[in-house]
Amino acid sequence: MPADVGAAGSQLRVGRLLKAHGLKGALKLELYTDDPDRRFAPGASFTLQVPEESPWHGKTLTVREFRWMNAAPVAFFEGVDDRTQAESLVRAILWIDEDEAADDEPDAWYDHRLVGLDVVRDGVSVGRVARVEHLPAQDLLIVAAGDREIMVPFVSAIVPEVDVAGGRVVVTPPQGLFEDLDDAADEPAGVPAEG
Repeated sequence: MPADVGAAGSQLRVGRLLKAHGLKGALKLELYTDDPDRRFAPGASFTLQVPEESPWHGKTLTVREFRWMNAAPVAFFEGVDDRTQAESLVRAILWIDEDEAADDEPDAWYDHRLVGLDVVRDGVSVGRVARVEHLPAQDLLIVAAGDREIMVPFVSAIVPEVDVAGGRVVVTPPQGLFEDLDDAADEPAGVPAEG
């Protein structure tokens, strides 16, 4: 699940307020969750990360309504009733307590729990998870292997096992993903390259 962990390790970042939408206090969202309809259900509350000089500093926001408009996520919050109030929240980051974010999905992990795990191939460690990148088509595990970073598609065919408690991720990558292409060349020794 796409989310960042807060400084204390007890909160997860689930969204950012991008811009005011319309005149009734709605805000467009940038989402850091793969289940926005549940995460932004009416009544859901968020801790705000805003500058100290903001009138919203130290306050929480509670969802009044969440909807999709032209494929963009838009939320209305309690106490935000017009465009001026909405504009005062632009760029605010929304956080929730980690225990509220507990998921029952067997194949869902928070990024911060994956970072640092050993990446194991055929019983041998080949690197560590440096970060997770979330792309439209699929998620990628970025694996630090020596002085290189390798992008591993985070799909069950290539990452069949994630063992957070055991501190490892098992990978079954296709040939060439972890090997240098020069090392894997099949040219016979002593045959000069054409050129």
